[in-house]
Amino acid sequence: MSVTSFETVLTELVEEGVRVITLNRPESLNAMNRRLIDEVADAFDHANACPNTRAIVFTGAGRAFCAGDDRNEHAHPENEADAREFVEAIQRVTVSMVFGPKPIVGAINGWAVGGGLEWAINCDFPIWARSARGFFPEVSLNLFVTGAVTALLPAIAGLHRAKEMIMLGERYDAARLLDYGVAWRVCDDEDLMQEAMVVARKLAAQPSASLQATKRVMAAVSVSDLRQAMAEETDATVAAFMDPETTRRLKDSFSAK
Repeated sequence: MSVTSFETVLTELVEEGVRVITLNRPESLNAMNRRLIDEVADAFDHANACPNTRAIVFTGAGRAFCAGDDRNEHAHPENEADAREFVEAIQRVTVSMVFGPKPIVGAINGWAVGGGLEWAINCDFPIWARSARGFFPEVSLNLFVTGAVTALLPAIAGLHRAKEMIMLGERYDAARLLDYGVAWRVCDDEDLMQEAMVVARKLAAQPSASLQATKRVMAAVSVSDLRQAMAEETDATVAAFMDPETTRRLKDSFSAK
């Protein structure tokens, strides 16, 4: 089957109709550097444009799905223009995942932290391994979430639970995330990819036109205004990057590693 390799992402049409996109920085728990962010967006754009791809499985190589920001390669934006360009690059992934036509089955393994948890929430059918964990550290770092989670998470988990997850930064296991509706299903670790492939095959067997129309319409009407939420997130994150308190907190977190 067709394999397309980026430096940090592997995308493979593993069988008729089903493509697997894999975050491929296992040595860093698939933490997000700028190259990974750009290549994930490119991989989803490629999959959405591919006529032979009818469903996507999204997972991470190794011991984690995505451990959030790569602290070893963090480049703090020096000015507002750089900050906005960086945040818009992050939001581009969500645009391709949420507004793209192809349904996405998440196979969430290990840690899903910060932006990694956002990407898990962006999946249409997030299946979590039983040992997987997730949390949002952003508020503790004086930062802000992205990925449309300010709209998606309240719709999924309810307003109070969404505030709890984002504001308090608690760590959650897969069972609790299933209870909150953030995980669609939970399965044993060794069955994760098999479970994801079963769902992806069912999706790939559906008529493409009606399946893609369903995803498009539900994205448009199930949450009041995802694009407005993303615009507000971008402004808030840019402002946070420009706050000296954020720099201090990030430095403290790096030194505590």
